[in-house]
Amino acid sequence: MALIVQKFGGTSVGTVERIEQVAEKVKKFREAGDDIVVVVSAMSGETNRLIGLAKQIMDQPILRELDVMVSTGEQVTIALLSMALMKRGVPAVSYTGNQVRILTDSAHTKARILSIDDANIRADLKAGRVVVVAGFQGVDEHGNITTLGRGGSDTTGVALAAALKADECQIYTDVDGVYTTDPRVVPQARRLDKITFEEMLEMASLGSKVLQIRSVEFAGKYNVPLRVLHSFQEGPGTLITLDEEESMEQPIISGIAFNRDEAKLTIRGVPDTPGVAFKILGPISAANFEVDMIVQNVSHDNTTDFTFTVHRNDYQGALEILKQTAANIGAREASGDTNIAKVSIVGVGMRSHAGVASRMFEALAKESINIQMISTSEIKVSVVIEEKYLELAVRALHTAFELDAPARQGE
Repeated sequence: MALIVQKFGGTSVGTVERIEQVAEKVKKFREAGDDIVVVVSAMSGETNRLIGLAKQIMDQPILRELDVMVSTGEQVTIALLSMALMKRGVPAVSYTGNQVRILTDSAHTKARILSIDDANIRADLKAGRVVVVAGFQGVDEHGNITTLGRGGSDTTGVALAAALKADECQIYTDVDGVYTTDPRVVPQARRLDKITFEEMLEMASLGSKVLQIRSVEFAGKYNVPLRVLHSFQEGPGTLITLDEEESMEQPIISGIAFNRDEAKLTIRGVPDTPGVAFKILGPISAANFEVDMIVQNVSHDNTTDFTFTVHRNDYQGALEILKQTAANIGAREASGDTNIAKVSIVGVGMRSHAGVASRMFEALAKESINIQMISTSEIKVSVVIEEKYLELAVRALHTAFELDAPARQGE
């Protein structure tokens, strides 16, 4: 008998009919003798509908009240799924994040999980019940409802699996696993049987939308085997694990991630003095804008040009701060560009292979794609390019690193 935590996303529970299908799937696992905890998202589109209602009242809704409101989406789903299970003769009980006592900090709309009280869940499992938990939500020490940010149900699922020491956490979604890149951009993309936490963490942070980054962090930290599966198609999915298989077949690159949600900011003619980086980035950080890639160039006249990227949603606010900083420190100008994208190659095999970056640059050069910024780590190389070349770049790199699936006969 295994203890399995299963998470179903919004599209998987998007209609009553789909909730019935999920109940059938859960029933099969239960009949096989497994203990099951199910984490569900709100029905697809419901969170956006609720946010839309709030914005009809206020352009910038009060975050505490917004959390109270959007958390109701998952409450509907847990009740419906529990009813669907009980209709099939499967004992089930639903819990909100508050009822489980998923304790979080007080950062409304982007709270972090601090601890989970698993006593009630364990008692229900022992009594033979399937436990259905609302994803995406918790409660702070003052009793306020909190939510974990977009994709937070993944984090709930993994955190519960860690707390319960589950044998596996299964993330059911509308794709049948993790691919070498987005199949909508590269039709020859392949499903990976296995990927390491480290690679998945890089892929998630660099733009892969399959899993929320915090869920991968949790899984890696507590060594929770994580499997990505299709909600309504049978198949092995992709296992995300701690193990790095030492094998001659280990590919150098496991996948290619990309992100269109980037913007570039540049401040030119900055006096090159100690502490200048803090003078530029300190106010940006104080405004809670996350900085990604950074490039600094020192000129012969003892001035420096400083370029960095932020999320595109933060572009306008960050640019206004940077213009003020430029005036304060005597820089020549501050400017920005939203027509950029980031493309990254990821793979633990890079550790033992030289020349990976140059191979990437060569593939882009052959397509006459100019690189604006470069960032590297042990297992990834990221570049910023013009957004209009993004899909061309991804296809070129996918072929250059031999990730394309072999064509089937007759194609």
